[in-house]
Amino acid sequence: MNIEELRVGLVREAVHEVNLERSAKTLGSGTLEVLGTPAIAVMVEQICREMVDPLLDAGRTTVGSKLNIHHLAPTPVGDVVRLQAKVVSIEINIIDFEIMIWDSIELVGEAVHQRVIIDVDRFLKRIHAKPPHRL
Repeated sequence: MNIEELRVGLVREAVHEVNLERSAKTLGSGTLEVLGTPAIAVMVEQICREMVDPLLDAGRTTVGSKLNIHHLAPTPVGDVVRLQAKVVSIEINIIDFEIMIWDSIELVGEAVHQRVIIDVDRFLKRIHAKPPHRL
């Protein structure tokens, strides 16, 4: 694959088990053993990154810059969720995605996500230029 394959309309799907590690109770976002919204956030970022990063030149990657999740329905631990991510726009180094999430019964979430293509070395230089933080 290469960068020329990155285009509006590109789609990727993934399936994840809803286990205790992904539950609201474990993640601290709730008290129940259901799919936690933070787990959806991780899955959304992961599917979008995995769609785009293999198409980039060496030394480049993507970082998340925006994420909006609408968690529509509960999914119990033990079920699975299927995500479908689609590239909806590309502006220079900014990629926008729409993501739909279903469990075995219904649509349980929708998300929009934005990733920015970055040069890894330049990004790391910015990080290393910051002084160490002391509490």
